[in-house]
Amino acid sequence: MTQFRQQKTIGSVQSYSGIGIHSGQEVEIRFVPAREGEGVFFRRMDLPGCPVVPAAVEYIVDTSRGTTIAIGDVKIQTIEHVLAALRAYEIDNICVELSSCEPPAGNGSSDVFVEMIDRAGTIEQELRAPIVSIKKPIWWSSNNIHIIGLPHDEYKISYTLHYPKNQALGSQYFDFLLSQENFCSQIAPCRTFALYEEISYLMDKGLIQGGSLANAVVVKQEAIISKGGLYFPDEAVRHKVLDLVGDLSLVGMPFTGHIIAIMSGHTSNCAFAEKLYHHLTTESES
Repeated sequence: MTQFRQQKTIGSVQSYSGIGIHSGQEVEIRFVPAREGEGVFFRRMDLPGCPVVPAAVEYIVDTSRGTTIAIGDVKIQTIEHVLAALRAYEIDNICVELSSCEPPAGNGSSDVFVEMIDRAGTIEQELRAPIVSIKKPIWWSSNNIHIIGLPHDEYKISYTLHYPKNQALGSQYFDFLLSQENFCSQIAPCRTFALYEEISYLMDKGLIQGGSLANAVVVKQEAIISKGGLYFPDEAVRHKVLDLVGDLSLVGMPFTGHIIAIMSGHTSNCAFAEKLYHHLTTESES
């Protein structure tokens, strides 16, 4: 039997300004309450007509070093940290307004977005949201990257990170049961990271123009380069869980299941999200 909960939005408008990690542009983000049934969507306030792009799998257009959604020439990039916070707080309906193509990076985690939601508070709405369950195993694999979804009464993630040639990262495993409290204490503060050897390549590709030690951790063999050291000894794998929560929220509906991921990133997360969307849609209609 399908379970339900009341839909939620936020209680007030909240804003924050900062630098986009890839665009390098100063950007303002505003969280604006939305009516029940409107879903999560982004609005580009800097473009004529303030066009909207819904946060949904069908609008994913790029997954290189972040998840990008778009309709035509209207794109929103690096949305995963915002979406992870909204998913953890079970926000169903919200307008995310941006003054540029990318949310501000904050410190490279979901912390600033959690703070915005906490300031706004949440409001239950009249419509109910069905909580759909993974009913049978589904999976996505490519080489050494695997994501599996199994039936489970709650939303659980088990993630394995494996960098055998990097002494600082090595192998890390994290088991996580998604709740607002768990997300805020265990996942939200965990920052994005990059291998030192990748930095020049990313810059040549026009990425990380706003990247710095203020919003990322750099890993060089046995050395961790960051402001204030690591927040957790296994911060890297925890950040991968953060990204996965954000990317899988693009299925657009609350769900339960046990997600087992090995070395996944945005490309594999989003490919699995598309399979998961079709699975959950079929289950919700049966």
